[in-house]
Amino acid sequence: MDIRTGQGIDFHKLITGKPLWLGGINIPSDKGCLAHSDGDVLIHAICDALLGAAGMRDIGCYFPDSDEQYKNIDSKILLGKTLVLISEKGFSIINIDSTVCLEKPRLSEYIDRMRECLAGICSIEKSCISIKATTTETMGFAGRGEGLMAIANVLLKKKD
Repeated sequence: MDIRTGQGIDFHKLITGKPLWLGGINIPSDKGCLAHSDGDVLIHAICDALLGAAGMRDIGCYFPDSDEQYKNIDSKILLGKTLVLISEKGFSIINIDSTVCLEKPRLSEYIDRMRECLAGICSIEKSCISIKATTTETMGFAGRGEGLMAIANVLLKKKD
């Protein structure tokens, strides 16, 4: 069986007055991501991990921020399109492991909803998706509330 791993990472600046989208759901917050799309760093990191595992280029290559068709796009749509791209290469997801790093808001009460949302889009069991949240103990851009980041690792298998 052909098994592949992939890793993705994404960062966005946080600004007042924008919605905060993570893992496909809106998280109540006074700040959201400054981005060409909806700024969902978790989905963007997952897309990059999927593309990398399939031996493809990064999310910006397929969905460039210079293209107006992606302006304010829901990142769940980008994830769906990424799944089509990796499926065309013959791959399917075994599991996703990810971490979101931001100081606030606390994400623990939203993680199950994020997992359910992502599992539905990816057509995998919720148990195959791990989402963890951490802070930087007030250090750096995330600790100061200036931005956030997400890291994702995926395991893919080549379809028979």
